[in-house]
Amino acid sequence: MTSLWRNRDFTLLWSGQVISSLGAAISSTATPLLVLATTGSPLDAGLVGAAGTLPHLIANLPAGPLVDRWNRRLILLISEIVAAVALLSVPLAIWSGLFTIAQLCVVAFIQGVCFVFFGLAQDAALPMVVPPAQLATAIAANEARSRGATLAGPPIGGALFGLDRAAPFLIDGISYLIAAVGLLFLRRDLQKPPEGPTEPLVRAAVTGLRYVWRNPLIRASMLLIAASNFVFQALILVLVVLAGRQGGSASDIGLMLGVYSAGGLLGAFAAGRLHRIVSFRTVLVGVNWVWAALLPLFLLTTSPWQIGVIGALTAFVGPLWNVVIFTYAGVVVPNELLGRVMSAAGTLTWGVMPIASLAGGLMLTWLGTTGSLWSLSAVMLVAAIAATLSPSVRRAPTLAEAGSRPSDAETSTALR
Repeated sequence: MTSLWRNRDFTLLWSGQVISSLGAAISSTATPLLVLATTGSPLDAGLVGAAGTLPHLIANLPAGPLVDRWNRRLILLISEIVAAVALLSVPLAIWSGLFTIAQLCVVAFIQGVCFVFFGLAQDAALPMVVPPAQLATAIAANEARSRGATLAGPPIGGALFGLDRAAPFLIDGISYLIAAVGLLFLRRDLQKPPEGPTEPLVRAAVTGLRYVWRNPLIRASMLLIAASNFVFQALILVLVVLAGRQGGSASDIGLMLGVYSAGGLLGAFAAGRLHRIVSFRTVLVGVNWVWAALLPLFLLTTSPWQIGVIGALTAFVGPLWNVVIFTYAGVVVPNELLGRVMSAAGTLTWGVMPIASLAGGLMLTWLGTTGSLWSLSAVMLVAAIAATLSPSVRRAPTLAEAGSRPSDAETSTALR
């Protein structure tokens, strides 16, 4: 079989997103620093974070059917260009003295909408770009790309912010434009022709939700992902504030987040091999218990470096979780339904993030860093117990068994 890296369209898509993901990691590191430097309020930082993640709650569900019926290549391109324009407005506002937190909330929201549409279109297009035998490898490569960006991005973002508060947002805007140029050279058709008449938008959205909810293992997986996303979305803000109170500068916090992300990059490389030898059940149960054991250790830290090291351990197991679950979805769910199913799953799993951002800001305001860390540790413990006791997780098939089950195809037909 031809190497994945000789697949022209995959390498174009992958390399463009390396640049874009790096830019996003740079600006996402600078965003809470900019808010805290402007107002000093963790609650304001939580509000901006909520604005950026709100599209996952309100846009994911309608975006899925649109990704299945609209031109996916055009969705990818427009998402990059609109995000670039929004991001480039931030340095202009800072340099002109017109910057406000309200503007940053609007920019974060627009960037979040673009992220939703781009992510769904890319996930649905991936099985059209790579053969089924290489799908897990491609997903692992995308994980490595994302984790690599979050390794390099935070130190660069922290350093750039120290030089000029506008610089991280300028770099991110330019990165989106560069990625958009790469999309112009894709050759392959990124979607299958629709089968039968097009469903009304609301019915199509409900189709995705129904598919997720009627598959017990996908349902359990999505609920577990939602719990972990809630915890880690709130945790990042808590750790940034904790590192600042431990004496960390903007550069120190950027380096801390870079160390944190290094664990994810190593985990992404390991996931490319481990997903073949570790069972689905072991991943779903084991990863949650690893997180439940590690989160209380943040309470023992006294420096940003220690926070980064513990964070790296939590991040190491994340890519294996993503590769196994989303490879399962790519194998089981018919491609013409994949956008709708992924959008429904995204509504459940990413929709908790604006709530988590607000919760992080409120917990820091009311409970402080110690109380916040204890609360998030408790949520993670409950998730680990739920994963262990879930009947569908205990009966989880291997990926090979899942791909050979005729009931999956029959279920998808019944849901159309």
